[in-house]
Amino acid sequence: MKLLIRILITSGLVLLIAHFMTSVDVADFTTALIVAVVLGLLNLFVKPILVILTLPATILTLGLFLFVINAVIILLCSRLVDGFRINSFWTALIFSIILSVCQSIAYKIIGDDK
Repeated sequence: MKLLIRILITSGLVLLIAHFMTSVDVADFTTALIVAVVLGLLNLFVKPILVILTLPATILTLGLFLFVINAVIILLCSRLVDGFRINSFWTALIFSIILSVCQSIAYKIIGDDK
């Protein structure tokens, strides 16, 4: 049940952020659900590999390179999901930061934080 709630919150946030950011396009709520699931899967399987491969850069930047990894995950998701489009790397970076902050706040409000 927690997983379903987290997916619904993430998809709602994706729609909300896309509404305010003109360079992010989401076709409909179904696409936002698919984006939430794909982001979850990419964060589960691809992100740990990227973190390990870029560990020296992450250490040199004191962890700030993790923002770049999040943006790459968002861009990869936009390539995989039809109906979800992000124009540039910088847009993906801003989108990932806003999404992370909003998810943290939403999960704290509903009491579903890790």
